[in-house]
Amino acid sequence: MSAQQKKNIKQIFFPESIAVVGATRTKGTVPYDIFENILDGGFQGVVYPVSPGAHSIRGVKTYKYVLDIPDPVDLAVLVFPSSVCELAMDQIGQKGIKACIVISAGFREVGPAGVQRQARLQAVAQKYGISIIGPNCLGAINTDPGVRLNASFARKMPDQGSIAFLSQSGALCTAVLDYARGKHIGFSKFVSFGNKMDISEVDLMYYLAEDADTKVILIYLEEIRDGQALMKAAQDVIRSTGKPILAIKSGRTQAGASAAASHTGSLAGSDEVANAIFKQAGIERCSTIEDMFNKAMALAYQPRPKTNKVAIITNAGGPGVMAADAVCDCGLQLAQFSPETTELFKRALPATANIKNPVDVIGDARSDRYQAALSGALADPDVAGAMVILTPQSMTDIEDIALTVVKTRGSNFEKPVYTSFMGEADVAKGIDILLRARIPHYILPESMATSFATAYRFEQSLKVERRPAPVFKDVDRARAQKLLKAAEGKRHLPEAEATELLAAYGLPVLPYRVARTATEAAKAAEEIGFPVALKVYSPDIVHKMDVGGVKLNLNGAGAVKDAFENMMAALRKAQPEATILGLNVQKMAPAGRETILGLKRDPAFGPVIMFGLGGSFVEIFKDVSFRAAPLDAHDVSSMVREIRSFPILDGARGARKCDVAKLEECILRLAQLAVDCPQIQELDMNPVIVGEEGKGAFVADARVML
Repeated sequence: MSAQQKKNIKQIFFPESIAVVGATRTKGTVPYDIFENILDGGFQGVVYPVSPGAHSIRGVKTYKYVLDIPDPVDLAVLVFPSSVCELAMDQIGQKGIKACIVISAGFREVGPAGVQRQARLQAVAQKYGISIIGPNCLGAINTDPGVRLNASFARKMPDQGSIAFLSQSGALCTAVLDYARGKHIGFSKFVSFGNKMDISEVDLMYYLAEDADTKVILIYLEEIRDGQALMKAAQDVIRSTGKPILAIKSGRTQAGASAAASHTGSLAGSDEVANAIFKQAGIERCSTIEDMFNKAMALAYQPRPKTNKVAIITNAGGPGVMAADAVCDCGLQLAQFSPETTELFKRALPATANIKNPVDVIGDARSDRYQAALSGALADPDVAGAMVILTPQSMTDIEDIALTVVKTRGSNFEKPVYTSFMGEADVAKGIDILLRARIPHYILPESMATSFATAYRFEQSLKVERRPAPVFKDVDRARAQKLLKAAEGKRHLPEAEATELLAAYGLPVLPYRVARTATEAAKAAEEIGFPVALKVYSPDIVHKMDVGGVKLNLNGAGAVKDAFENMMAALRKAQPEATILGLNVQKMAPAGRETILGLKRDPAFGPVIMFGLGGSFVEIFKDVSFRAAPLDAHDVSSMVREIRSFPILDGARGARKCDVAKLEECILRLAQLAVDCPQIQELDMNPVIVGEEGKGAFVADARVML
């Protein structure tokens, strides 16, 4: 059962009757403005103001209590002070109203007393099965002409459109509505969900998936409480409907990472994880409101480009070159015109025009040249979409050119057209024509290219085949749980136990023995086979390299004995308080590339897997990628290829390719371990040595934080 079926969201957006509970006659107050907006917004149903101290508001008869309303009511909008909301909610429940928008503030956002007040309000709502948006929110808007609901204290009803906007911040909503009005951007639904006591962004996403009026979903979030639910909802919506989801997540700091005990913990800051998991879920993360709406216009107004081939039409060479650079920077390509298109341009454009891409129609161009260039480019089979640039010059008929772009785009070309009329005052009327006709407009060519690239990437993402990850049957989960249970109360697993844990999940650990004397170490090395490494085995030492607790490439029993005695002496001097249980004698891995695999349990997203090039300097280069477990095969393939240094693994500059297939298997096994063992807080396998193609990978070192 989907979220909107379990919650009464439809009654919020499509009520036939509304009770405004707490309305007042005092102009300039939230309770008055809410009631006024419902009336002035053109609501098509019946409105009942509930106001104990008034006889009527704006000529509409009031009721002292909700229970006094004689007719059934679909939606309550609660605007009483927080101190009486609990009592009002009880009456709403007695009345049989199943949906409510709680505008009132003074709940969780104000501290412990507000938290308790919200809990009591929630208990009453749950008692009666009432679905709630809020509290502490701006309200909700539905521009559908059959409803015309503005149950908010926004200044004006927005235009109708195909973009839905969901926001945790009510104050931001008012700014967004003003911004959108200036650009003639309309909305299908507009919701401020505030403290999300009941209905969350996840519930609303599922509802909007089935909303025929919505083509694009925008979300502003300040906190993510259930990242896995958010991720699943986004994947479900995008894969089932093809509707893009764009999000802004505020709070981009990395506070607390310095206290992490592993490389993965220090690298997996909240913002890096959010970036990666939004990408994994298919959500386009945006940096600013302008960036969000730039991309939303492209996705909502125009067909999505089928390839990455772009045509640029300009009346100025400089901006055309800037746009070409931006196109290449975004991973797009300049289309190659066919001979027929080139011939058409020769006939239609002056000899001084540049008929290659970017097409420069020259500074004195009027609308006829733009029409010829744009229609010719869109008809070319190599062109997936066009970018039209205009700089205002004395002979430029700006409004005619804008109308020409609108008309040409509408001439049955199933290809997107984006525009950049550069300037402000002179081009204002032309921009207004474009935006009213739903032709995306951008102040700068760079923003235009970025939006085109976003639309292209989204179109391509819908074609990705999602294959479930294999479930490895050769794992010994019971053995792993036994190891973890024995370690209860400890901060981390010593390396020997950590190695055994990884072996239980089929990860390719190297043979090892624990030695307590130099003689034991030499004997163990002979049994394992040279060369070997010696590593300190201590519950008190996590970063072994930092204290001289690692010696590599030891050949011969004598070398092992000497290294053992020297290391123990150095450790006793450097770490006299540490308990040293001995040294691990471990087989040296074959030659290969050093990588790192890691796990961090994120409070919002659960187990997060990290991959990157490994070694001592991993935190300096920070060339890593993240995904949330469980993973599928596509997730693993994309995260491996996402790092900047992947070409090193793929045989760059004539080197032999590494065993990427085995590396991907290791990541999948780690993800299965992460899901099965919630006791693990952080885990590093660093380095994992990846051999040549077909020769496997080996875990050379591991640490597990509990």
